[in-house]
Amino acid sequence: MFKSGFIGIIGRPNVGKSTLLNSIMGEKIAITTHKPQTTRNKIMGIRNMDNGQLIFLDTPGIHKASTPLNQYMVTAAMNTFRSADVLLLIVEASAGVHHDDDAIIHSLKNIRVPVILTINKIDLVQRKAVLPVIDAFQKLFSFVDIIPISALTGDGTSILVEHIWALLPEGPRYFPEDMMTDRTERFIAAEIIREKITLLAHQEIPYSTAVMVDSFKEDEEKNLIRIQATINVAKDSQKGILIGKKGSMLKEIGKRSRVEMEKFFASRIYLELFVRVQRDWTHDPKMLREFGYADKA
Repeated sequence: MFKSGFIGIIGRPNVGKSTLLNSIMGEKIAITTHKPQTTRNKIMGIRNMDNGQLIFLDTPGIHKASTPLNQYMVTAAMNTFRSADVLLLIVEASAGVHHDDDAIIHSLKNIRVPVILTINKIDLVQRKAVLPVIDAFQKLFSFVDIIPISALTGDGTSILVEHIWALLPEGPRYFPEDMMTDRTERFIAAEIIREKITLLAHQEIPYSTAVMVDSFKEDEEKNLIRIQATINVAKDSQKGILIGKKGSMLKEIGKRSRVEMEKFFASRIYLELFVRVQRDWTHDPKMLREFGYADKA
C-alpha cells in the first residue's frame, strides 16, 4: 500500500517550523535564524519513502499582521489549513498557550483536517515540564495526536513521521523520487543570502530586505555557478549599513552565502552582490508582487 499527502506545518513565529522541516528532510531546505518571521513564503519539502511520499508545507509564522508584507505571510500560512491532509501545530515546550496559539486554534475549529499537536524544543526543558503544556492545549482542541519533539536534535521526529504516515490516505507519487522541493535554484540562492543578512544585520534591516537573483548561470565543464543578486532595502541608511565600511558587511554576507551555496549545489560558486534602495517597498503592492510576496495581478 502506497500513501501520499500534504502536511502543513503551522504555528506562530519562531517555534521551529523550518528547523523541523529540515530535520525531517535530512537536508537544509528552509532557512532558519533565531529571529522571528524569517520564513516569508510557503516552502515544500518532499520526503520520499518506500511506502509513501510525504509532502511537507513549511509556512510563515501566524501572527497579528500590520504591514502588507506581513499580511501576505499570514495569508500564505492560513491557506494551508484547507489544502493539507494533515496539519502539524508547532508550539514550544517552554511556553504556555501564547495568545497567537490561541488565535490559531480558534481558526482550526471549523477545519476538517486531523491536527497533530507537536510540542517542540523539549531539549530546553525537563520532561515533566511538558505535561502542563499538554494539559493546557488539550483543553482547547481535540488533537488526533500530541507528540513532544526536538527539531534541533531530532528527538521524536521519527515517531512524528510514523504518526503522520498512519493518517495519510492511499495515493499516488505526486513528485519524482529525486525531487526534494518545488522551489527553484534561484529561490534557494536568494533565501540563503537573506538568511545571512538576517543573522548579520540588526534592528529593522532583516525585515526590510528582499533578495532577487538577477542571473544564475551554470558552467558544467568548470563545475561553477555564477550568480548575480540584488539586495533591495527600504531606506538609504539601510544600504550604507549593509555595504559596511569599505564594503566589509557586504563581503561577509557574500562569503557566508557562497560557502553555504557550495554545500547545497555541490558546485563552486562565483557570487556578486549589489544593494539597491526601493523606498518603502514593504508597503508597495507593485514591489511586493515583483519580489514574490503577493499574488500576481
